[in-house]
Amino acid sequence: MKLKLTSLIAGLAMATALSGAAYAKELRLSHQWSTKDVRHKVAQIVADEVAAANVDLTIKIFPSKSLFKPREQYKPLSAGQLDMTVFPLSYAGGQRGEYNLTLMPGLVKNHDHAARLNTSDFMKKIEAIMAEDDVRVVVHGYLAGGFVGKEKCITSPDDVKGQQTRAAGKAFEQMLASAGASITSMASSEIYSAMQSGVLTAANTSSSSFVSYRIYEQVKCYTPAGDVALWFMYQPLLMNKSAYDSLDEKQKAALDAAATKAEAFYLEEAKKQDAASVEVFEKAGVEIKNMTPEEFNQWRDIAKASSYKNFVENVPGGQELLDMALSVE
Repeated sequence: MKLKLTSLIAGLAMATALSGAAYAKELRLSHQWSTKDVRHKVAQIVADEVAAANVDLTIKIFPSKSLFKPREQYKPLSAGQLDMTVFPLSYAGGQRGEYNLTLMPGLVKNHDHAARLNTSDFMKKIEAIMAEDDVRVVVHGYLAGGFVGKEKCITSPDDVKGQQTRAAGKAFEQMLASAGASITSMASSEIYSAMQSGVLTAANTSSSSFVSYRIYEQVKCYTPAGDVALWFMYQPLLMNKSAYDSLDEKQKAALDAAATKAEAFYLEEAKKQDAASVEVFEKAGVEIKNMTPEEFNQWRDIAKASSYKNFVENVPGGQELLDMALSVE
């Protein structure tokens, strides 16, 4: 009897241990940036907070496109081959045309407006589309950008007429071309040499790219993301929905709490990046000229007749989705 009882206790202990082990998970998170980038720091906050919660959940980060190529992360995420990624959603615009609206000129005015969009019916619709692909948002986040001019400041549509311009995204190329610019497509890493050789006279990209690629060495004027900015790109931390659903309640709670902390950090750091870029350009002797709300509206009118029009014509239900985004004040 004593032997049977000992065996039963040992069996229960082993079952308990096995049950606990079954819930211990490691999630793989991929992104394209260096460990110094704000998007990596957002991922690291989530990983660190989840680890500190001690809920048998760890997140292993694969930075610098070490696991998947930058634009090829959405499909493996959707298929469950990847658990998490920090990902510019417009990269998947070829699979889901609706996502192109997350890199659309003039749709977002500033970072506080971006934060309101993140909690709007527009974003809920985008999230519903993601859910169809077994994808969910963990952390929302937008990053902003501006313009540089080699010969003059670029604040109004008139300023780009006749300029050889590089834009970040097809929708921006469409808008700039409609304003009279000539478009040269290239990666942001190529802007410096193109400016140096005279291939480009103006460019549009993110605040962080302007600094990291030392564009301030080649330009006369910088129009940063200030009270208003044309260029905003939605770059959330995403997760495979089934992977999230498979977590136990404590693991979900830890991940959700980590996400809340990371999202607040993301918003503040995005604002800081814009301000820091101004300091770098000023120190380099580059003229700083901010875009006015009136100039912003001029650009948006051109975007409505070009980029927005193209989006509505090519995406089923595009007008409704665009109207939802534009309704957020």
